[in-house]
Amino acid sequence: MNSFEPIIGLEVHAELSTRSKMFCACPIVDTTRTKPNTSVCEVCTGMPGTLPVINSRAVEYAVRVALALNCSLQERSLFARKNYFYPDLPKGYQISQYELPLAREGWLVVEMEGRHKRIGVRRVHLEEDTGKLIHREGFSLIDYNRCGVPLLEIVTEPDMGSVEEVKAYATGLRSLLRYLDVNSGDMEKGVIRFEANVSLRPRGTGSLGVRTEIKNLNSFRSMIRALSYEIERQEHVLSSGGRVVQETLGWDDVRGVTVPQRSKEEAHDYRYFPDPDLPPLHIHPEWIQEIRSSLPELPDAKRTRFVTSLGLSPQAAATLTAEPDAAAFFEQAIALAPEISPLAVAHWMAGDFFALVNQSGTEIRLSRVTPQALASLVTMVECGEINAPTGKTVLGHLFDQGGEPRDVVKRLDLSQLSDRMEIDRIVADILRSHPDQVRQYHAGKKTILEWLFGQVMRQTSGRAHPAVVRSALEEALQVNGSAATDRP
Repeated sequence: MNSFEPIIGLEVHAELSTRSKMFCACPIVDTTRTKPNTSVCEVCTGMPGTLPVINSRAVEYAVRVALALNCSLQERSLFARKNYFYPDLPKGYQISQYELPLAREGWLVVEMEGRHKRIGVRRVHLEEDTGKLIHREGFSLIDYNRCGVPLLEIVTEPDMGSVEEVKAYATGLRSLLRYLDVNSGDMEKGVIRFEANVSLRPRGTGSLGVRTEIKNLNSFRSMIRALSYEIERQEHVLSSGGRVVQETLGWDDVRGVTVPQRSKEEAHDYRYFPDPDLPPLHIHPEWIQEIRSSLPELPDAKRTRFVTSLGLSPQAAATLTAEPDAAAFFEQAIALAPEISPLAVAHWMAGDFFALVNQSGTEIRLSRVTPQALASLVTMVECGEINAPTGKTVLGHLFDQGGEPRDVVKRLDLSQLSDRMEIDRIVADILRSHPDQVRQYHAGKKTILEWLFGQVMRQTSGRAHPAVVRSALEEALQVNGSAATDRP
């Protein structure tokens, strides 16, 4: 057992998916596709004499998140100027919240291997995003399209003690933001970014060690790699009798190491003071209640309902509720197939359908397979119109080309063969063609039955009804064996 244990807190910066920016009317654009510096104005580029105006929809989205995180909302909060100089910050300061944030003291419950843990949320506050630096050899370019995009910062307590817990919290929070429809969750576009505070302490003690902060982790993979490396690095320093230096670190994804960027700033380094151009933000209790009543069913509640009401396993429920599109697809499918057990639909969706989705990289909502098509397919399998192997074939065709399952079955002549006389004839041909295997079966090698079963299914291109084939095989082998015994 290691002598030290990690203590980790996470700061999550999530862009809010409003139509316009936080303090001006500039539209929010996809910075990975839009021409640089085309969605900018005097306000978001900090021109003299301009005045910011608070985006009410951004405040509404922030309240939604704070309520979903069980936070205590502040009826009065303040916007402040966070002063620092950097090329992607044209004003020379960032409008944020410091002393009086929008919300405090919430939590998110995460689940790992059947164990639940509550991760405390220290604060939730609004701010504006910075621009985007694009580095080239020998120089850097600046795109101000992202300047002023509404940004929600969610800061946890130092409650996480492993990389696994951090991953569970981060994925759970991303799922929550997507359910609330306030963030796309598209990490490749940088709409969610992580900053991790890491310290180590002697195992079993209650003190906190010297912490480092790892900045701008924009994927789960980089976050996990950076945390794993930094924990190992600090442990090596402390085990060798050294001291961890409080500093801000970057993550070099190519080399797989954390690298010092600057000494760790404290709040006074930013010279926070209330923004003189923005009045205090007052949120009326009536508006809070209105927003609370409009919240959708959240992931935890949906998982619980899928287990208790639909009979799904906790693992299947977690898989089907991880993304709101998947949960909506599943619920539409079971509503369209009321005569079929939800367990059967869940089996097909979480298994073969998700395998095709993941392999292709297609979003569920853009898949050619509709909830109606999946419901029809599962119904056909469950009612014996086609067997499971044929169902997988049909699902593949639906995924590639779309359409309806019955049309695919008819076009490819895949209807299930259940005629006992026809199956008896095929079984007799198979046994006649493989006398050695038949002798092995009668000599006691019963596993040969499965091999013979496979031959029949291959002969029928997987269309034969498995139960009918198995029954026909067993009876034919029994008759075959009796005839061999009675022979003089």
